[in-house]
Amino acid sequence: MKKFVFVLVVVFTLVGCKAKKGLVEANASDDLATQKIIENHYDVKKNFSTAYIRANAKYKDKNQSLSFSAEIRIKKDEMILVSIRFLGITMAKGLITPTEVKYYEKNGGKFFEGDYTTLSNWLGTDLDFYKVQNMLIGQAMDDLRKGKYANTIENKFYKLKDIHDIQNVKSFYFEASNFLIKRQEIEQVAKNRKLNVYYPNHKEYAEAILPLNILIEANQENEKNTISLDYNSVTFNEELSFPYNVPSDYEQIYIEN
Repeated sequence: MKKFVFVLVVVFTLVGCKAKKGLVEANASDDLATQKIIENHYDVKKNFSTAYIRANAKYKDKNQSLSFSAEIRIKKDEMILVSIRFLGITMAKGLITPTEVKYYEKNGGKFFEGDYTTLSNWLGTDLDFYKVQNMLIGQAMDDLRKGKYANTIENKFYKLKDIHDIQNVKSFYFEASNFLIKRQEIEQVAKNRKLNVYYPNHKEYAEAILPLNILIEANQENEKNTISLDYNSVTFNEELSFPYNVPSDYEQIYIEN
């Protein structure tokens, strides 16, 4: 359970979820300059200051399969609060900011406080606040405007592959109508680790185009962890609170790198 909540706070992994009707998309068929693909992707509207998301979540590893409801509160570029509930009872919370990650779990009475270096080493991929935020709102985790990419068409998607980072093989896939991201892939070949994040459907709101579903898959050696998020409702630009208080009798845990 501990790793599940960390993984959900950082949104790490894949499992199937029901499809919903989303935006009409198009297949890539014509060559397009890399810079144009990147510009079109960042033209996808994300005009909001806060977002309040209610979702269904599923987690699966080799030992367990769990279903929960999740509440995600985002204050853009400042903080994200994830609450995990089972049968209406809050079982865990995670709060992340650009500088720290906090988490507590009711079952077992444990909590964690740390930075992204510790968490990145434990999960096996380089993370920061903006990568997590981008993953949740359906944007490329990396800032594509700062990288160098090879441009191809693969499975009817525009594919940009990072040609700068040889330690982490990163690829990003886009559909051709709105240049919405359909898949993000990070592979650490030397460590036999691979992360795939899929976006089957999107929905357009007045303020933004967001995913309807996020399907994530993490493989490390012989282990596979999966999570799905199915967004049920989203509201924007409300005055949100971010309540996070660890009970005084909870025990702090530490992650070994």
